[in-house]
Amino acid sequence: MNGTEGETAEERLVREQERNQILLTRLKYAQADLENYRKRAEKEMVDAAEASVRGLAAKLLSVLDGLELAVKHAEEEGASRELKEGIQMVDRNLAAALESAGMEKIECVGKPFDPSMHEAVEKVQGKAGLDTVVEEVRPGFTFRGRVVRPSMVKVELGLGPQQEAKADE
Repeated sequence: MNGTEGETAEERLVREQERNQILLTRLKYAQADLENYRKRAEKEMVDAAEASVRGLAAKLLSVLDGLELAVKHAEEEGASRELKEGIQMVDRNLAAALESAGMEKIECVGKPFDPSMHEAVEKVQGKAGLDTVVEEVRPGFTFRGRVVRPSMVKVELGLGPQQEAKADE
């Protein structure tokens, strides 16, 4: 005889249905855990790839800076037209490659100072109500919305209410 003695077929059926329900619930949890793991692993792979590209792009920014300095130096020293054009072409191509990979230059001049995007290297007194970026010393960049390198800027400090009153006198 299968099952416990004295157990009717109907009771065995109910017990097996309960057991099946427990197993089905466990299976659903296992499937959900597997799906969550798959999504998490996929996101981690995308994040790792982005971090790798962001790291490489950040290293290439110093090359871009060097090319821009070479262009300025070539113009100041009267280098041949071909040399200047060649350096400018490499500079433009590198900038375009970085941009197509997701790198964007931070626009800052005339905008309010934001310490998460800007690094103040000089402060000048001004009359504006807000601290405003008046000059970019070195460009900053973001990669897919995340700051890779903050802009080095000169900031015009806004006068506080007490200072404004003194300035008006």
